[in-house]
Amino acid sequence: MRTLNLGILAHVDAGKTSLTERLLHSAGVIDEIGSVDAGSTQTDSLALERQRGITIKSAVVSFVVGDVTVNLIDTPGHPDFIAEVERVLGVLDGTVLVVSAVEGVQAQTRVLMRALRRLRIPTLIFVNKTDRAGAHARRALAGIAERLTPSIVAMGTVTGLGTAGCAFRPYGRDDPPFTARLAEVLAEHDEALLAEYVRDETGLSYRRLRRDLAAQARRGLVHPVFFGSAITGAGVAELTAGLTRFLPAGRGDAAGPVSGTVFKVERGPAEEKIAYVRMFSGAVHVRDRLPSGGGRGRDDGGRDDGGRDRGRAGGGSGRALLAPGREGESKITAISVFERGPAVRRDQVRAGQIGKLWGLRDVRIGDTLGVPPTGRPRHRFAPPTLETVVVPRRPADKGALHTALSQLAEQDPLIGLRRDDVRGELLLSLYGEVQKEVIQATLASEYGVEAGFSASTTICIERPAGTGAAYEIIGTPTNPFLATIGLRVDPAPADSGEAFRLEVELGSMPFAFFKAVEETVTETLRQGIHGWQVIDCVVTMTHSGYWPRQSHAHAHFDKSMSSTAGDFRNLTRLILMSALSRAGTTVHEPVHLFHLEIPADAYGPVLPVLARLRAVPGAPAMRGSLCLLDGEIPAAQVRELEEQLPALTRGEGVLEAGFGHYQPVRGAVPSRPRTDHNPLNREEYLLRVARRVPAR
Repeated sequence: MRTLNLGILAHVDAGKTSLTERLLHSAGVIDEIGSVDAGSTQTDSLALERQRGITIKSAVVSFVVGDVTVNLIDTPGHPDFIAEVERVLGVLDGTVLVVSAVEGVQAQTRVLMRALRRLRIPTLIFVNKTDRAGAHARRALAGIAERLTPSIVAMGTVTGLGTAGCAFRPYGRDDPPFTARLAEVLAEHDEALLAEYVRDETGLSYRRLRRDLAAQARRGLVHPVFFGSAITGAGVAELTAGLTRFLPAGRGDAAGPVSGTVFKVERGPAEEKIAYVRMFSGAVHVRDRLPSGGGRGRDDGGRDDGGRDRGRAGGGSGRALLAPGREGESKITAISVFERGPAVRRDQVRAGQIGKLWGLRDVRIGDTLGVPPTGRPRHRFAPPTLETVVVPRRPADKGALHTALSQLAEQDPLIGLRRDDVRGELLLSLYGEVQKEVIQATLASEYGVEAGFSASTTICIERPAGTGAAYEIIGTPTNPFLATIGLRVDPAPADSGEAFRLEVELGSMPFAFFKAVEETVTETLRQGIHGWQVIDCVVTMTHSGYWPRQSHAHAHFDKSMSSTAGDFRNLTRLILMSALSRAGTTVHEPVHLFHLEIPADAYGPVLPVLARLRAVPGAPAMRGSLCLLDGEIPAAQVRELEEQLPALTRGEGVLEAGFGHYQPVRGAVPSRPRTDHNPLNREEYLLRVARRVPAR
């Protein structure tokens, strides 16, 4: 049987969870359709999801259409939970993007469609809520063409729009406007078809057009649009048929090498880790032994083993690890596979399938099982740009709070958790205020920890301004550590991440010492000269040296005569910060791209507010009585613009904003308090680490 791994994506409240319920009911998986408002849906399993009526965590459920098993993944629609969506995109074969016929194309809809088009993920569009008062099919279709993509084909029309009796009437060969539109859209992506169309507009057979539509839709070039209502079921049968006709389902290469990606991690009743994996080829069996943490197919989201932030700023880290994976192996103790409805226990998960794996004790989201999948484009969503301090209401809950936040960050690696041992604080990086509220409620309901949150602050980053180098030699009076280390810091292209390289022979000292240097470099780069994470740099090791294991005659190992990994870790921080200080860094703040739709007469009052908030708008464009503005605004100012916009536009203004890039800070350079032993201050650092300061 073929498998289709399908994502349901939408702006919040567009009706994607209701559509999921209707699809499951139509396929016979559930007997009764759940209600989002009543908290009885299949995929919103968290108590908080049922309470708030929104999807927070992605969920997987399966149903069968003909000879195809559809693994349906319901994803959050609120922009604060974009990390959940990001993880799903890398394992999908196709998607259904849900648009409301009442509200039309909304802010998050545009963000999602841009990502889907960039990744060329085949996508069907379902215009939902055609039964609601205020539904407007033509306006919704025009908005899709104007604001999402012009490469769309409406597959039918709606009768009884805005009533409970609305119905979807599919187009066919006897609808000349439909066949003409079909030929026009398909010809844009097929030169041979275009040539035939130019020679004879009526010469293309309807069968040929439908075949080419299916082929181009499976390649993500054209997007069929269906209309209907998830509540009444109108149009859902036609959409279901379109899933197997217009999206690519396959069997995968079961005989190929093992290749899978972990896109979700949760904990079971006994606190055991459960990994959700999409298999691209090969098969994993119960009792198979796999590397304990899997390979790093992509960035792990920015956390070290202690759950602290590695500051994923702007996508993958780009680090070149000296050796893949981590030491040790884990044995798969149980497997569940999604086949019809929820997951069922099986002895293996095969190519094309999605399964739940038990036994991978150190698994993280983003891990690769076996070899990395080929032909899968990298996807990159915006990094979180806000940070908040989390404090337990009861001082006795401090340890429990850290444990709970570590587990939440484990399930959502784009939530960065940092621990400030100097001030005894825990800091979280977030996408928005709703996410903060959800985390606060989750801590109380699932962990029994009441916590308070400080006002959110903006997260900046640092980039090297030039090249800097430093080194220290073992055995010299100024070096209290039994290690020789030389490091050079060079700037790298924007969004390239951090890389560690060697200019010394790998065999010049034990591999464990090289690994200690590399890991410490990654850790140290979390806090640059001004306290922000340093990104887009290359750190090269230029000097190395050690003293081999020694002991006095007839005595045990003597630490004072032999190098250890601790020597290399402690010295690396000093050398790297010295090199970074010589290179210098530039602090960059996050900048959001914004799109404003305001009444034309509000343009005058809005313009000076944008200037005061340091926004840079482009030329205005008029569309009827609306004024459209695109531009850039510092992330720190977005919330104030959101608060002022209703008063400036009589409540008619619409703002869309999302991370665009980083730009150098103008004016006073912001700094962040350090949470380490401050290797920028040599004497202070050595007093804390080595308990002494050697003579200069």
